[in-house]
Amino acid sequence: MPYRIEIDQDNCLSSGRCVAEAPSAFGFDDEQLAVVLDGAANLEEARALRIARACPNGAIHLFDADGSPVAL
Repeated sequence: MPYRIEIDQDNCLSSGRCVAEAPSAFGFDDEQLAVVLDGAANLEEARALRIARACPNGAIHLFDADGSPVAL
């Protein structure tokens, strides 16, 4: 199923878990907040879900093709 990943930067703690788990999909901006990179499109959905669940502050959100939130 196609999905979209978003990061709520207001809730990002900059822990780096997402970057460590998938450096081609996540990175840091100039303020050291996580951002979604182009490589995120290549993540398997199950892996993206695991990464989102591992975010210590719940700042990573997945949305399905219709724009509805994917339950974590």
